Amino acid sequence: MPMQVPREPTGLPVGSYDTYEGAQGAVDFLSDNEFPVQHLTIVGKELRLVERVVGRLTTRRAAMLGAMGGAAWGLFIGVLIMLFASTEESVPFLLPVFSAAFGALLGAITGALGHSATGGHRDFSSSTSVVPTSYEILCQHQHAEDARQLLARLALRDL
Repeated sequence: MPMQVPREPTGLPVGSYDTYEGAQGAVDFLSDNEFPVQHLTIVGKELRLVERVVGRLTTRRAAMLGAMGGAAWGLFIGVLIMLFASTEESVPFLLPVFSAAFGALLGAITGALGHSATGGHRDFSSSTSVVPTSYEILCQHQHAEDARQLLARLALRDL
């Protein structure tokens, strides 16, 4: 089965909203009024890349974050090995503990070295997201006028 290529949504604009919740509420209102909502599309407009700074990143913090990630991976690998090890000794039950500790050590070293290698550039941690500035509801042309009329009733009700 060939992969479908994404394509731009089609339809006529029937409503514009500042928030996703507003657009979602409008579609919910249309659904409550028996409108065939399968002909609608909510489209985020004017996308912006937003990077929110969440804190300062020090070598110590980078090592701690690396240790946490390394411990998680070490624990995962230790549990996998323990599950598939064919021995009757009690040693395999300690394997996840030792592998988590070893993973934490390697992760801490890697995190600290990685942060030190930046030479002081980008000494902060952040989260990045793509955020639309507005939302538009598109409707297939054969149902657009009905959608506009219903959404006009919604707008009047909210006044």
